[in-house]
Amino acid sequence: MKTHFLTAFVTGLIFGLGLLVSGMANPHKVLSFLDLAGDWDPSLALVMLGAITVSIIAFSFIRGRNQSLLGEPLRLPVKTRLDTRLVIGSLGFGIGWGLAGFCPGPALVALGAGESKAAVFVAAMLTGMGSVSYTHLRAHETGRNL
Repeated sequence: MKTHFLTAFVTGLIFGLGLLVSGMANPHKVLSFLDLAGDWDPSLALVMLGAITVSIIAFSFIRGRNQSLLGEPLRLPVKTRLDTRLVIGSLGFGIGWGLAGFCPGPALVALGAGESKAAVFVAAMLTGMGSVSYTHLRAHETGRNL
């Protein structure tokens, strides 16, 4: 159990520091990246390219495995089709990112760094997550399929 906690802590620390160093936790830098018609800052494209490269390597490494290196079960996505929920969720994510300059991970890092705008974003994010969970629970209780 201690190994899992330590691994999660170190991984989270590296992730958070990476977000800070790359500028992903700075909403002004993110919004400048998204402003293609204005004062565009392409530097986050390199961050994304690096993240995609690491992900491709990691997913190639775990292909065919059913557990992590720590022995935990791997729960990889099994759906391969686009559906309404995925499209609506993606649109919501993109709109939120474009309006606020935050997505969930960087918002939590910015909140920890004392960014007041991140507090508003995290509160809205938690409210949205709670609403979706409640909606799914109610749908399950009534036998409806979402």
